[in-house]
Amino acid sequence: MSLESQLALTVQSRKILHKILTTTSKEDLLKIPEGFRNNIWWNIAHVVATQQILVYKFSGLQMRIPEEIVDKFMKGTVPDGTATDDEIKIIADFLISTVEWTKQDIDSGLFKDYKPYTTSAGFELKTLEDAMSFNLFHEGLHTATISTQLKFLAKGAQKNA
Repeated sequence: MSLESQLALTVQSRKILHKILTTTSKEDLLKIPEGFRNNIWWNIAHVVATQQILVYKFSGLQMRIPEEIVDKFMKGTVPDGTATDDEIKIIADFLISTVEWTKQDIDSGLFKDYKPYTTSAGFELKTLEDAMSFNLFHEGLHTATISTQLKFLAKGAQKNA
């Protein structure tokens, strides 16, 4: 699949996440449903952070989002139970803008090298194309998780605090 097709699919995926982020109450975004370790808010911010790591950091480039966001939502982190309205808006904006920036940076030839990386799922990423493909897989997993979390929340299932 071409990078152009991968970017188009990523945009469609991100539009779904954007709609969820902007139409779900903050209370529901922050709830952790029974059986889960994270919440909708964390999952959405996590896909933004992970794309930046996979595509920019492993290409030896400066990520396009603040390091604090990456540190808070990268693999191995857990939700802290908070999100300000400003943070939600920032992530909502980054859902779309990071993909647009990636396309611009690809088109301008910014990506030249890639540091090989093996994901926790055992996928070996050797090129930008590998990273973009894996990112689609990764975002699909988290979008499915979010969909399931929304169903659990609709039924009133959440962890006891």
